[in-house]
Amino acid sequence: MPLFDYECKHCGHIFEELTSASTPDEEISCPDCGKQEAIRLLSAPSIGGSTAVASGTGSCGPGGFT
Repeated sequence: MPLFDYECKHCGHIFEELTSASTPDEEISCPDCGKQEAIRLLSAPSIGGSTAVASGTGSCGPGGFT
């Protein structure tokens, strides 16, 4: 199951929930206030890979060329 970010419309708390993509937002309870008023947030996808290449210290050099 994927991990989704939610924000409680009642208290504003932002939290993560491991749930099915088909689970309606109305069934997600806020861990702070307990209300079922959460909305799913859009979040950036996680991109795997080497941080050395992403920071410009990989084998190709900072400009991408050797």
